Amino acid sequence: MAGTQGSILIVDDEKGQRDILNLILRKEGYLVMDVPGVREALEQLEKNEFDLIMTDLKMQGQSGLDLLEKVLADDPQQCIIMMTAHGSVDSAVEAMRKGAFDYLEKPLERDNLVLTLRRAFERIGLLRENRVLQKRIESIKTIPNMQGEHPKMKEVFRVVAKIAPSTSTVLIVGESGTGKELIARALHEGSPRREKPFMAINCAAIPDTLIESELFGHEKGSFTGANAREIGIFEAANGGTVFLDEIGEMNVAMQAKLLRAIQEREIRRVGGKVNIPLDVRLVSATNKELEQEIKRGTFREDLFYRLNVIRINLPPLRERGSDIKILAEFFVEKYSRSSGIKIDGISKPALRMLMNYSWPGNVRQLESVVERSVLMAESNYIEPDDLPMEISASGSLAGGIHFDLPPEGIAFEELEKGLIIKAMERADWIIGKAAPLLGMSYKTLQYRLDKFEIVRPEKRPKAW
Repeated sequence: MAGTQGSILIVDDEKGQRDILNLILRKEGYLVMDVPGVREALEQLEKNEFDLIMTDLKMQGQSGLDLLEKVLADDPQQCIIMMTAHGSVDSAVEAMRKGAFDYLEKPLERDNLVLTLRRAFERIGLLRENRVLQKRIESIKTIPNMQGEHPKMKEVFRVVAKIAPSTSTVLIVGESGTGKELIARALHEGSPRREKPFMAINCAAIPDTLIESELFGHEKGSFTGANAREIGIFEAANGGTVFLDEIGEMNVAMQAKLLRAIQEREIRRVGGKVNIPLDVRLVSATNKELEQEIKRGTFREDLFYRLNVIRINLPPLRERGSDIKILAEFFVEKYSRSSGIKIDGISKPALRMLMNYSWPGNVRQLESVVERSVLMAESNYIEPDDLPMEISASGSLAGGIHFDLPPEGIAFEELEKGLIIKAMERADWIIGKAAPLLGMSYKTLQYRLDKFEIVRPEKRPKAW
C-alpha cells in the first residue's frame, strides 16, 4: 500500500477511536486502514504491507502486546506505536522495551500525535535507506579486482562496508595496481551520495601550473589560454565524491590551498573573487608513506591529519598469495567471455608459475597477464607456454628454492642454466621427465634448452 505520507494500520476495538484517527490521519495525507482486533490485523498484514501500525494496548481478546510480539517476530524493523490509557503506561513502556517505537496516552492530543508520526516516518525512511545501502555494500565484494579470501582483504571489505554510508574523509594507501580507485568507487557506490557525481583525478598526471585550475576551476582571462570560465572537479562533483589519486605527488603550495578548502568547506576559482560552498566527500590515495614525506618536508602534516581520518591499507598481491588463484580464475572467465575464446581454466604448472611470481604490478599486472594468456592460448587451458617469459622464468625457479642473495648478486641466466642442466642430468636427459622437476611444460623446457644451447654431454661440440 502507498500514500502521500505513508500507510498506517490502526488496530483498536473502539470504533469511535478508529473513526477519529481515520479523520485526523487522512487530513495529514496518510493512507489509513482500521481493524477492530489482533486477528483482523494479522489477516491484513498477510495481504498488505503497512509502513506503520498503531495499536491499542488493551483490547477484547488478544492485546496490543500480543500483536507486537507476533509482528516483530516476522519483521523486526516494523514500526509500531502503542496507544494506552493513563493507568497502563507501565505496560506501554514494557512494549517499547520489546521493540515498539513509541506510545501515546489516550485521549490522544492531535499535535502530539502528528509530531510522533513524523518522527516515526523519519526513522522508517532511514531504515529503508540503510537497507538499500546494505545491499550496495554487499555488492562491494563482487567488484572485479576486489575479490579475495585472504584475511587482509576480508579486513578491507569489512572497513569499506562499515564506513561507506558515512561522510568521513578516507585515505587509501597501497602500491600501484592494488585497486585504490576501485575502493574509492566502492565507497561512493555504498554511500548516500551514489546518485551524485564521482570525480577522479591523478595528481601525478597534472602539471603543477594547472592542478589548481583542475581542482577548483578558473575564471575567463585568469591566465594565458583561459578563454572561458571552467569549473573544477570539486565544483563538478557537488553533492558527490572527489577522489584524489597519488595525493603524495601534490606540491606543497597546492597542499596549502587544498587544506584551506577542506577546513573552510569552500573553494574559489583561479582568478575568482567569490567563495563557492563545498559539499563533497573527499577520498585520497597514495603509494607513498606520507609520514616519511612529512619528515622530508614534502607533505604538510596538518593536511595529512585532515586526510587520514579513516585509513584503508591495501595489501600488495605478493602478501596475499592465496588470492592469486581466485583472481586468475576470475580473469580467465572474464576475458574468455569477452573475447569469445573458450578457456576452461589454468593448468597446474601454469598456476604454479603464477603463484610463484612476485607481481610488482599487483592485481593490475595479473589481469593484464591473464588477458594476454587467454588470447595466446593454444588449447582450452592456459599452459606455461602461454605465459609471458618473465612469469614462466620466475615460476621455473621459485618453487621450493630458498637461499640468501649474495651481496655481490648473481648471474640469473647462469643460475637458470645450471638448474636446467641438473634437472636434465637427474632425468637422464629425457625432456619429458625433466620438465616436471622444473615446473615447466615440455615446450617451455625445449625452448630453454635451445636458448642456452644445452645439449647432452656426448653431443656437445668440442669447443663447448
